[in-house]
Amino acid sequence: MKVLVAYASRHGATTGIAERVGEVLSSHGLDVMVRPVADAEPLGGYDAFVVGSAAYMGRWLKDARQFVQHHEAELTAHPTWLFSSGPIGAETVDKHGRDVREASRPVEFGELASEIRPRGTAVFFGAFDPEAEPIGAWERLGAPFLRMPAVRKSMPAGDFRDWPAIEAWAGEIAEALTTVAAPA
Repeated sequence: MKVLVAYASRHGATTGIAERVGEVLSSHGLDVMVRPVADAEPLGGYDAFVVGSAAYMGRWLKDARQFVQHHEAELTAHPTWLFSSGPIGAETVDKHGRDVREASRPVEFGELASEIRPRGTAVFFGAFDPEAEPIGAWERLGAPFLRMPAVRKSMPAGDFRDWPAIEAWAGEIAEALTTVAAPA
């Protein structure tokens, strides 16, 4: 079974998640291609899809949104899973008592649920390096703000990706796909 793991990443944390998902799927005997959404076409020949994006301000990156919209028919016709990365920090519950991952679900998950009917979705913690070179106009404008001590305290720096959780989710996908692909 041939699987495409397509992703949109701004600073590389989502790339790492996509690569790890691809490694786990490959270790289960699946034929996996991991590509940025900009380089993922054509989609013919794939039997399943995993699509992910970094999320900022509750939204996927534009490239990921456009990829899904452009390929809605193919994604709907095959098993598809979606993931997002974005929350940072070690706390799993916010100051209002909400699960940080649930509170960080991008709006695209709700929008795409009825359109492509994904088999599953996941939100993973990301990484934040305040010294990273800003990408795009909004980051360049916000860079001085992010360097303020009070803001730095509320936005912890570090890599918060939960590799065991990512691997477990990818393992569930692999199990679903190899069960479907196994002869009856």
